[in-house]
Amino acid sequence: MIVQTIAFYVFSAILVASGVMVISARNPVHSVLFLILAFFQAAGLAVLMGAEFLAMILVIVYVGAVAVLFLFVVMMLDINFKELRSGFLQYLPFGALIGLILLVELAVVLGAWVTAPAAPQAAGAPMPPLDQATNTEALGQLLYTHYVYLFQASGIVLLIAMIGAIVLTLRSREGVRKQNVGAQLARRREEVVVIRKVPTGGGV
Repeated sequence: MIVQTIAFYVFSAILVASGVMVISARNPVHSVLFLILAFFQAAGLAVLMGAEFLAMILVIVYVGAVAVLFLFVVMMLDINFKELRSGFLQYLPFGALIGLILLVELAVVLGAWVTAPAAPQAAGAPMPPLDQATNTEALGQLLYTHYVYLFQASGIVLLIAMIGAIVLTLRSREGVRKQNVGAQLARRREEVVVIRKVPTGGGV
């Protein structure tokens, strides 16, 4: 029990420090690296709570895809970050107002959850007995039974977003060679295959 407590405080301290460095680091590449460190610490806390599936998702999805994508975008784009930070004080009141609104909304949601009479039953319903199913199995049963339609709807939304991104970034330029799958499949054997008889000793 002492080891778990020590690990919790170590993970929490590094997580808070990494979160502060994400928004305070002057170099954007360092900010992304601190973000990756924060994701690893959050995954460690999830393991301590018994949510190994959430820890795996944090490492695979957020660290392996999202954070690396952020890092590549920051390193490849020539962005003048000094110019972006020049209007920080000008927009600080507006940002503080938005942050205050978000905090009020979170407080309202948390208060409604705490004061709701059916909150304990809703929180305890998805949890099966520990000797019957693992955390990942219970999450899969809940996701693909009660929320299967919402899961499919989220997949459709992501598919539409992917198609929209492809359509918005697609540019047709003249003089650029590109693959035409239809023309490749429609060609005949006589157009692409030539049989030649090479005499002995007449090759290259």
